Parts: sequence; structure tokens; C-alpha cells
Amino acid sequence: MIEISHITKAFNGRTVLNDISGIFEQGKANLIIGSSGTGKSVLLKSIVGLIEPDEGEVIYNGRNFTRADKDLKTEIRREIGMLFQGSALFDSLTVEANVKFPLDTLTKLPEDEKMDRVNFSLKRVGLENVNKRMPSEISGGMKKRVGIARAIVNDVKYLFCDEPNSGLDPQTSIVIDDLIKEITEEFDTTTIVVTHDMNSVIGIGDKIMFLYKGQKLWEGSNANILNPDVKELQDFIFANKLVKQIKS
Repeated sequence: MIEISHITKAFNGRTVLNDISGIFEQGKANLIIGSSGTGKSVLLKSIVGLIEPDEGEVIYNGRNFTRADKDLKTEIRREIGMLFQGSALFDSLTVEANVKFPLDTLTKLPEDEKMDRVNFSLKRVGLENVNKRMPSEISGGMKKRVGIARAIVNDVKYLFCDEPNSGLDPQTSIVIDDLIKEITEEFDTTTIVVTHDMNSVIGIGDKIMFLYKGQKLWEGSNANILNPDVKELQDFIFANKLVKQIKS
């Protein structure tokens, strides 16, 4: 479980996050949704420590990450896996080396154990026998799955996904969503997904936080999101449906 309390962040005098609190539950896909520029990625980066909030606290299973010393922050970061937007693979490294990278930088495991974990993670995302390929030799959907394998290779407790379906076709997006959901339940991770894709919201959104202009306006599940009592959320849902209809 991750708890955020009164998170506030401003850049150059402009408030991007305004007093946001909430709980992201273990073993569930927790989604942060909203239009572009509404603060979703800034909130995600504040939770993982890539951005320091001006006010508020982030608490990982009772451990205050915001006020932690260097050793505790390092301990928590070892428990975090991150799937970046665009996968963010190293072009000069093989698939195998990309997945092994967190183990090389964060652990002192023997090489054989590292490789066992790499192969397990690649198999879990359905990518066996691609170890020696380069990122340029695999498809966009495969790159996303390599990114997921890298995110989970260190036996993580917390999984963060920033726009995991960006640049993917609808069918591949469903595959990635299903994989994230399966891994969340199988490994009992606390998973946070930033997205503006309503297909993801309806498909895997156990718990959903809607941001609008840096504020949390709604929280609930995919079971009740289609009939919200918040106008801004209604507009967001309608805009997503309209865009999909135009594209189709």
C-alpha cells in the first residue's frame, strides 16, 4: 500500500498539484487519469521520488519516504519497478542486458542468479528466446513487454507504469493492460498506472483517481465511473469516446 497525504507541487509559481491525498491499494491496479497537462505524471514522479513535492508526504507501507534518510530511501527504491512512457530501453544493450540492468545496479547477486531472474521475467511476459536481440529488432509491443520484464526483475513490491499504451495499437494495448493486471495480482504488487486511455480504465481499473487542473475531483472503480456526478469527469469520458469514434 502507498499513501499520499496533501501532495502539493508548483513550478515557476504555477501550481501543478494542489493538496492531493489518497491510498493506492496492494494487489490492485490503481489508475491515475485525466487530460494532458493535468498533473498525472508529476504526481507519479513525486510518489517515486523523481520530483520532490513542495508539501505533503508519501508513505510506503508505513515508511515515510518523503522524510526518510538516504538508507531508507535506497531500501524503498530497490522495491520499486518502473515502466516508462516509450519503454525507455537502452538502444545499445540487448534485451537481456536491458532487463538485467536493475540487478547490476541495485544488487550484488551472483551472475547465475541474475540470469535466472532475467529469464524468468522474460518468460513471464511471453518473450522467450529474444535475449540477444537489440531493441531495434523488436516491435513496439515487445519493447513494452521488455520494459515490464525489467520493471519486475528485482522482485518488486511497487510497480509504476507511465502511459503504458502510448504509441500502441488497440489490440496490443489490451495485451499490455492484461499483462499489467495479471502481474499485479500474481505478485501482489501495489501498481499505479498513469493513463488517459478509457479502454484501460474500463479494463483494469480497480481503483481510479481523476485529476483535473492539479486537483483530485473523483475517486472510485471502473464499476461506477461511467455514471459519475462530476461534470469534468463526464467531459473527459465523452472526449475519449468521441476521439475513438473519429479514429475508427
